[in-house]
Amino acid sequence: MKKLLIATLAASISQFAFAQDPAEGLWKTINEDTGKAESIVKIWVAESELKGKIVRLINPEKENPVCDECEGSRKDQPIEGMEFIWGLQKDDDAWDDGEILDPGNGKVYSAKITPIENGSKLDVRGYIGFAFAGRSQIWERATEADLTAQPIATGELKSE
Repeated sequence: MKKLLIATLAASISQFAFAQDPAEGLWKTINEDTGKAESIVKIWVAESELKGKIVRLINPEKENPVCDECEGSRKDQPIEGMEFIWGLQKDDDAWDDGEILDPGNGKVYSAKITPIENGSKLDVRGYIGFAFAGRSQIWERATEADLTAQPIATGELKSE
């Protein structure tokens, strides 16, 4: 009985130690004007920092787009595969004090990311100066199937 209790306790501690943050995983970025998915991004925690990269663009305007408006090391780099979120630190239930790049205009903004609706969505806020003066997007949790789904003309995802 004692061995069973110790094994159960060890398993519980192990699960707690490796619990995934609700912000981690695959997400569909949603255009706030059209309501359509624009990309699939991966968000993860590394060394207490929240990071994100674009893993798939949905219906890009041109094939293999690059960030021609970016500066520095991201200038003319492919958007797919680009790390565009970095430096966010845990702040209660949110991640704050980091940066997010808009590859459409090459600008870098301060960022705050908050999991909402029991972790099924993210409130992603980019701002200059103060968070209340910024712009938010609501991202939806994506699946592995979304990575291989074929887009249709309207920008929606269609699985094969």
